[in-house]
Amino acid sequence: MSRRGRSASLPQTVHHRPDVLDGGGLVVEHRDLRDGSVRSYDFSSLPVAEAMQRSLAALFAARCRPQRWESVETSTNMWEMLRVFAGWLAALPESPHDVDAITTAIWNAWKLSRTTRVGGYHQVTRVGALLIGDPRVLGEVAEAMGKRIPKPRAQETSYTNAEFDQIKTAARRVFRSAFMRIEHNARHLEQWRADAFAEGGHDWLIGEALDCLARTGHVPCRPVGARKELHVVPRYAQALGGGGKQHTWQRLYLTRLEATSLGVLLMTEFGLNLAVIHTLPVPRASADSGLDGHPTYRLELVKRKRGSGQHHETRNVTDLGSGSPGRLITQALAATRFAREAVEVLAPGTNRLIIWRTGTPRRGTGVGAWFRLGIGENSAADWGRLAGVAVGSPFRRGRRTVNVVERREPGQNSQDTHDTTYVMPDARAREAAAPVIAAAAEAARRQAEQVVLAAELRVAPVAGDVATATADCRDFEDGPYSGPDGRCGASFLACLGCTNARIHPGHHSRLAHLQHALTNLRSAMSPALWQADWGDTHARLEHLSKLLGPAAWTKALSAVTDDDRDLIDDLLTGGLAA
Repeated sequence: MSRRGRSASLPQTVHHRPDVLDGGGLVVEHRDLRDGSVRSYDFSSLPVAEAMQRSLAALFAARCRPQRWESVETSTNMWEMLRVFAGWLAALPESPHDVDAITTAIWNAWKLSRTTRVGGYHQVTRVGALLIGDPRVLGEVAEAMGKRIPKPRAQETSYTNAEFDQIKTAARRVFRSAFMRIEHNARHLEQWRADAFAEGGHDWLIGEALDCLARTGHVPCRPVGARKELHVVPRYAQALGGGGKQHTWQRLYLTRLEATSLGVLLMTEFGLNLAVIHTLPVPRASADSGLDGHPTYRLELVKRKRGSGQHHETRNVTDLGSGSPGRLITQALAATRFAREAVEVLAPGTNRLIIWRTGTPRRGTGVGAWFRLGIGENSAADWGRLAGVAVGSPFRRGRRTVNVVERREPGQNSQDTHDTTYVMPDARAREAAAPVIAAAAEAARRQAEQVVLAAELRVAPVAGDVATATADCRDFEDGPYSGPDGRCGASFLACLGCTNARIHPGHHSRLAHLQHALTNLRSAMSPALWQADWGDTHARLEHLSKLLGPAAWTKALSAVTDDDRDLIDDLLTGGLAA
């Protein structure tokens, strides 16, 4: 038989309308517009009256359409909230028979019964928003359901370094093992297609099985029994080492755990959230990789934002070798290439990076029963347990860790959102900021003490004060600059920063001339040297000029005498000890 003749039938795509109400008006089907998957919600299972079931089903179905709920994850989350709400209603002494029987008192009791954390906030606001869609909900009941309530701050914080390292290590271990397995089998398949093996031999049979797997999603199988279950053809099972998933389809395809591990690595490397990773298109390599041969990939990131459509962003990453961000993209493309090729046959134009295969088929996925697109919330929640890291879903806290602690910049958010939503509430960010803020405050205090005018301003000389070149001193023997003999040993310029100094109008003209002279010196010296020699004195004189005001300072400059000029010249040139 020819190599191309032994082809298993392709899984068939099941198409559904975006929203379907059947089962007597109590079953709603929602079709995901992104990957074509379909989920059914049976409202007859809710423990409330049939009229309430029908009303909730109608409201729910109205949302399961384009421009409202595009993802089945959204409808699933809403379904879980309605199940909780229905259970709460059923436990009331007099459960309302329909939506229009829900009173303000009932609604307020529901609101008070919810936790004050984010989960409770969503239960109240989203269930309320759904119920208001019923035209019978009017007046104060509608007002109570639509009343805005403050959103609680997220309680999560970024991971510690040890926790985050553990997560990255687990994700690398799982994904690298899968990558190496797929690459090994890909090389065997290439050899088989190049006629490297003798026909009918052990390696040849493995190669033919891999070829069938790559084209159809299955190794050669045949239906067995009344239920027509697929079983691996014995001679191929013998060559492959068995008929189990580890011997058959896992040779070329990622599993759910492995695909989620790849998603975790994309999060830890680029700070992307789960929704962005779930729908990430296939990165395209630049047509011109440059003389160095390193491929550069263009990542097209789309983040759905509430009330404002979508946020689009592109990033270019280069494969510079092991450990580089671009190397992860190279390996991701290699590990998913067979799944992407298979899905392209089933649903042309799918264009998704993360595609994996399952051993449990289901109908209505839109890309065949055996393949899944992206990473769902359930996979994320299961990942920690399956990977041997007891952290649950690592995506929210992990993204916070990357953007707040490692990158320290917004990731598909505005700077304001980054600061207020991610940085300020984060315990690690606050802990890391505390010593930085304290050090800055201390530095500012020291700087202020050095350059702020400390001399006392007077309207006239004080009897007993001793004149200096820049001010009068009330106590030479008890100051901050005492010399070896106990008397002041500071420069006359330091008087402006001493609490023993007193400045009166008799000093204004010479000090104004000193500031003018220092300003002129600034243009004739290197900035560093000028700042070291004269910066503090100039800053104190600036402070003095602001305290006296522009008019008084201008008047002082106009009153400069020859004695003032000689005194300042001696002070600056060394004729008078500075």
